[in-house]
Amino acid sequence: MGFLSDIEIAQQYKEKDIREIAETAGVDEKYLELYGRNKAKVDDKILSDLADRPNGKLILVTAITPTPAGEGKTTTSIGLTDGLRRLGKKAVVALREPSLGPVFGIKGGAAGGGYAQVVPMEDINLHFTGDFHAIGAANNLLAALLDNHIYQGNALRIDPKRITWKRVVDMNDRQLRSIVDGLGTHTNGVAREDGYDITVASEIMAVLCLSSSISDMKERLGKMIVGYTYDNEPVTAAQLKAQGAMCALLKDAIKPNLVQTLEGTPALIHGGPFANIAHGCNSLMATRMALKLGDYAVTEAGFGADLGAEKFIDIKCRMAGLAPSAVVIVATVRALKHHGGVAKADLSSENLEALEKGMPNLLRHVENVTKVYGLPCVVAVNRFPTDTEAELNLIRAKCRELDVKVALSEVWAKGGAGAAELAEEVVRLCEAPNHFRYVYDTDLSIEEKLNAIVKRVYHGDRAVLTGPAVKQAEQLERLGFGNLPICVAKTQYSFTDDAKALGAPEGFEVTVRNLKVSAGAGFIVALTGDVMTMPGLPKKPSAENIDVDENGRISGLF
Repeated sequence: MGFLSDIEIAQQYKEKDIREIAETAGVDEKYLELYGRNKAKVDDKILSDLADRPNGKLILVTAITPTPAGEGKTTTSIGLTDGLRRLGKKAVVALREPSLGPVFGIKGGAAGGGYAQVVPMEDINLHFTGDFHAIGAANNLLAALLDNHIYQGNALRIDPKRITWKRVVDMNDRQLRSIVDGLGTHTNGVAREDGYDITVASEIMAVLCLSSSISDMKERLGKMIVGYTYDNEPVTAAQLKAQGAMCALLKDAIKPNLVQTLEGTPALIHGGPFANIAHGCNSLMATRMALKLGDYAVTEAGFGADLGAEKFIDIKCRMAGLAPSAVVIVATVRALKHHGGVAKADLSSENLEALEKGMPNLLRHVENVTKVYGLPCVVAVNRFPTDTEAELNLIRAKCRELDVKVALSEVWAKGGAGAAELAEEVVRLCEAPNHFRYVYDTDLSIEEKLNAIVKRVYHGDRAVLTGPAVKQAEQLERLGFGNLPICVAKTQYSFTDDAKALGAPEGFEVTVRNLKVSAGAGFIVALTGDVMTMPGLPKKPSAENIDVDENGRISGLF
């Protein structure tokens, strides 16, 4: 008999009524907006009502540089939270919502795996409570108002060749990256070059995830820059009088979603910006809610600790005044052997030489967390059946040299019980010395901040700005945006801007080809390499394996 798939495991679970989960979390029913019996939105008024309650401990789950072998960061986050509750701790997990693009593309579902999942898994991976649809609608409303303004006389003197706002769709569709629209007769609008981004790359996603209230969100929406005039001055959504209508579309989407793990642990799932092209964290509101409801709030940041964790610290924590108490770095023996040069097909065989060669990737992330970010951390090895004791002992020995403990994570197979060792170490670390700090001071110039990230986090030589990026940096500083934090859009597969440079490379430069301000979100995006804001589908998309039977039961989602 073979292993059950993730969706088969999830479909066997008898979900508790979401009101029972809310009661477990300490959420009064008056704050709930029910979406059926197994999911609900939580009114943000609970945050003001609980303002005097002390925050719990904030635990950040991050990972080594991702590989095709997979690491299991979300699975570990869920299993760890279940493990903390098994220790008698009041714990809540806060996670990002999956994007339809990766669900139907190469990644598949993103609700955890095995016996460490959040449910209803199918809903979470598909339409859920409609948050992403609302974000897409708000984004495209602004695009429509922008083009209509130009068509109706262009009182703001917007240069059609300098429009920076794109339409979005929550799907990997490379065909839409570069298009021409407004063709045909005069009544069809002004013909211009255009393009689409994926919904999770929309600045509105970042705005929603960094907003502290509806009022804050409306103000941020108004600050978003949609293009520039013929005189090279920025044009904002507020000048188009768009922020009120956009906020109306987002008034429910800003409220965090409450669901449950397979062990009945409360889970807040809300927001989902990518970590390679955006800041990669769930909403600030969900994180704050988890901190008020739990003595331990577990959250994750996208991809490796050079991307998601750095942005979590330098953007989200800086804006919100948050400070992690401990960090979990997820790794697998298989992924480290891949960084050591082993092909994916050969990762199941013991190979101590390749593992040792790949270890510098993990050790660099560990040193970044402990020395650059100043935080206590533990390495969670997501265990596979093919891992040998010799391989696990090698990882333990190398991490011991950095005074960091390794804890085995077997949550995929055992749920919270498989996180006992990890949960105990996390509890210990939350009381350990903490010297939390940011990577850079925002008062530095844009180029100086980029160099700080490249040198201190990526361990490269410097950031190199192309000619256009130099001019953009000068313009952004002239417009008063120079003191904003930096969000580097970079491949997730390497410390460098070259996806093929595995391990822990040194002596490289990172080329910044484009700089743009997300004035509403409050950061500057630095585009490097060939990172796309609209991904494409692989040769064999996950969508080909997904089906639904005559009873509406979904299969093949993961």
